Amino acid sequence: MVSDTPPTDTTPEAAPRAVCDDFRRFADYVPLMMWRSDPRGRALHHNECWLQFTGRPREEELGDGWRSGLHPDDFERHAQIAAEAFEAREPFSIEFRLRRNDGSYRWLLDTARPLVEDGTFTGYLGSCFDITDRKNAEDHAEAALVEKETLLAEIYHRVRNNLQVMVSLIGLYGRAAPEPCRGSFDALGQRVRAIALVQQHLHEAPHIASIDLRDYLHRLASGLGQLRRAGRIGVTVGGSGTSLVEPRTANALGMIVAEVVAECLDATAESVSCGIGIDIVAGVGEPVRLSIVSGSGEAAAAGKPGVPKLGPRLIAAYAAQAEIAVSGDATRAHPLDLQLPEARVHGPG
Repeated sequence: MVSDTPPTDTTPEAAPRAVCDDFRRFADYVPLMMWRSDPRGRALHHNECWLQFTGRPREEELGDGWRSGLHPDDFERHAQIAAEAFEAREPFSIEFRLRRNDGSYRWLLDTARPLVEDGTFTGYLGSCFDITDRKNAEDHAEAALVEKETLLAEIYHRVRNNLQVMVSLIGLYGRAAPEPCRGSFDALGQRVRAIALVQQHLHEAPHIASIDLRDYLHRLASGLGQLRRAGRIGVTVGGSGTSLVEPRTANALGMIVAEVVAECLDATAESVSCGIGIDIVAGVGEPVRLSIVSGSGEAAAAGKPGVPKLGPRLIAAYAAQAEIAVSGDATRAHPLDLQLPEARVHGPG
């Protein structure tokens, strides 16, 4: 709320003139575009900084004359926002483009407050900042983001297509291989499908640069549960707290979870159900920890004849890629414990 200093001359004719003179003397010293309006929203004054910007005489800017410099695309929007503010007699801010003295349009941030004198609303006082550089930077950033997302989408589709080719090749070689080797080919094919699923859920994350770990693992777990032996495997995600992780951390965790699932399936018969439990502990200011237990962990630790026991080595490799500390073997006695690096973890919000 802003109030002008009351004029010394108290006659009705002198008061508006004195107030306007006081405002004019003050405003013309301010190195900032300023304006003042009457209660109907018509311009009473623009300071010297404003006139230097537009290059127009003061007389042409008074009333609604200044609006001729508004960009045509901003005209109606500006009028609506200003009219609503005047009706409610509330402060308002608006971004719009105004024609400069060289004919180019510049983005301005206009901030205005109502003026009240002795309880009477007398109009608005506003100031404008040139924010063109900021707007251009935002436009460039938005364009770069769109380009990045397009590139990521193209990369994802290429990776997915290549993985599908790999799965087909593995299947062909598996069917042609001797019987004792076919289990290994099948396990390899399932792992490649799991890699494709991890990449799919990373690509589908709402914010690829900062991934909600709990949401990501929930979605991934659901997909893994249907990927192989549907209906006989369940992956649950529990624990406390949430965290945001970068893509490489999410990728490594996804591959680790997929490997735990694969180990469980490789170690058990087709008729046996597998249950995987994941607990996330994400305290404020503390490293995020995950504890994973396989319901058939003891069987998985033993392995199945004919299928190489590669899980521990793969999990260690995935963890090392993202600097994740790992211990345990996913059994009830020794859960697979994963501690994310502090520098790679961000708190919510």
